[in-house]
Amino acid sequence: MPTKVLIPTPLRKLTNNEETVEVNAKSIGEAIAELQARFPGIQERLVDEKGEVRRFVNVYVNEEDIRFLKNRETPLKDGDEISIIPAIAGG
Repeated sequence: MPTKVLIPTPLRKLTNNEETVEVNAKSIGEAIAELQARFPGIQERLVDEKGEVRRFVNVYVNEEDIRFLKNRETPLKDGDEISIIPAIAGG
């Protein structure tokens, strides 16, 4: 069973309006690379020039923030669910 990635509305234009995408990856970094291979341009929305997840993007594995796990090295297993949540600013 692959890992499910929940795509937020602002990024769906890059995934042909798919809300959920399945990846076969062993880490968050591999999942982002697979998403980039399938949907060119999505990686630059998720990570900065150094390859770190952007400050305004929150990534969760099974509802746990990867910043409190191992960031891009956070391991994945079959059946995990990745949620990509863009931060919303306002005033």
